[in-house]
Amino acid sequence: TLKRLQKELLALQNDPPPGMTLNEKSVQNTITQWIVDMEGAPGTLYEGEKFQLLFKFSSRYPFDSPQVMFTGENIPIHPHVYSNGHICLSILTEDWSPALSVQSVCLSIISMLSSCKEKRRPPDNSFYVRTCNKNPKKTKWWYHETLFTLSTTCRCTVSSPLCVFFLVSNR
Repeated sequence: TLKRLQKELLALQNDPPPGMTLNEKSVQNTITQWIVDMEGAPGTLYEGEKFQLLFKFSSRYPFDSPQVMFTGENIPIHPHVYSNGHICLSILTEDWSPALSVQSVCLSIISMLSSCKEKRRPPDNSFYVRTCNKNPKKTKWWYHETLFTLSTTCRCTVSSPLCVFFLVSNR
């Protein structure tokens, strides 16, 4: 874990994805928690906006995905981002692979923001934020595609101590 984190840390410092920089202060005390500063890409709804991503790594990284969420004063308003910073993105849970990296997660998130057509919260934002665990990895996300929806959303489907969500998408 530590060797892999050191390698990824160097890669992020030396060749960060466009609009992203490692917050150097965040890694001074521990290598298992990073903050990545990001800026919305030019020509997108988020152009010039500044956000922060929090990465937390378990001792099983890279076999377990990192915990990733938006943090700080400015959480992007996006159909896959809850107001508590949790992100509905399959590579952060069941589609995680040890071949992925912090850089690939950052690129996926900037791509997700860049492709957004309308700034809005997920339809179940209030319910989710009230009922979910503080750790987004404790949420069971179900990703489901259907042709009957008009937009891509993350939606809560079961009211229980364990929030159950699925992604509804059209192609």
